[in-house]
Amino acid sequence: MKDRIPILDLVPEVEFLWDDLMAAITRVLRSGQFILGPEVETFEREVAEYLGAKHAIGLNSGTDALVIGLRALGVGPGDEVITTPFTFFATAEAISLVGATPVFVDIDPRTFNINPELIPPAITPRTKAILPVHLYGRPAEMDSILAIAEEHGLKVLEDCAQAFGATYRGKKVGTLGHAGAFSFFPSKNLGAYGDGGLLVTNDDGVAELARMLRAHGSRRKYYNEIIGYNSRLDALQAAILRVKLPHVDRWNERRREVARRYNQLLAGVPGLVLPEVSEGHVSHQYTVRVLGGKRDGVQRRLDGLKIGTMVYYPVPLHRLPVYGYPSGSFPWAERLATEVLSLPIWPQMGLEAQAWVAQVLARVLKKK
Repeated sequence: MKDRIPILDLVPEVEFLWDDLMAAITRVLRSGQFILGPEVETFEREVAEYLGAKHAIGLNSGTDALVIGLRALGVGPGDEVITTPFTFFATAEAISLVGATPVFVDIDPRTFNINPELIPPAITPRTKAILPVHLYGRPAEMDSILAIAEEHGLKVLEDCAQAFGATYRGKKVGTLGHAGAFSFFPSKNLGAYGDGGLLVTNDDGVAELARMLRAHGSRRKYYNEIIGYNSRLDALQAAILRVKLPHVDRWNERRREVARRYNQLLAGVPGLVLPEVSEGHVSHQYTVRVLGGKRDGVQRRLDGLKIGTMVYYPVPLHRLPVYGYPSGSFPWAERLATEVLSLPIWPQMGLEAQAWVAQVLARVLKKK
């Protein structure tokens, strides 16, 4: 193909929604109300109904959703939170920002998610919560995680940044634990056209505290009760998200179709481990494992052939300088960090482009 194939192309989505987007943006501009207000409140009601949650609190970012979620669940200085080292930095960063300590547990190489069997040995008297991540849009093994949390009296905050619309045993992720944190970064399955985030919960007290925390710790303006944040989803982003929300299930199904097609096109290619694709998985990324120490070379070669890829993530969190665990602490996370490679995927990705990606990848691996 002549044109470069990016890791993600949002232009078809924007073109498809153009008239509705312009109408929504114009509605907000003419309202003169840009921070919180009716547009955000309506989106919160609509997204809560979609997810099956009692409360949805619009926030400034997915990172803020994690921070505010942890604080609203009572996590703070001196506490420990068990999580995965194989995720974006914000997962552990949020734990550190509230004064707690992230305690890492290795992952299951089949799912890329935290291995529940390894959680109980990591629990100490200081453990306050478990923070599972639904990585690449695949739900973590929540039955086991929730059972462990109940047995030990722990809170569960789900990191759903990559998993909007994913389901686990018929329930939307984010509603399984005590609270769920979502990101609306533009590349997400439901993405804004700027930053945005969401916290959902069925707990009235958690919701009330989260709403206070997003508005400088106040229930009403100027009557601040606790130290909080300036973390409000703005009306323009809420309006954009309202336009996109009705389409998200169809787009998620198309992502699954693209992922299944990749699995067919790449079946039997030596040196690749392909991901499982289930109905509950929303295929935020299509991530393969490139074996034999070839990943970086394969990525460079694909880039030279105008195929965009990404490595999510090249350094497991425990090996970053801010945490600095010794090498070998979590062997699967460390190994997969050298093997994972995410291929181009978006709902409107055409068969021709996808077949070209698979063909070129197979050819590159054959030459290695």
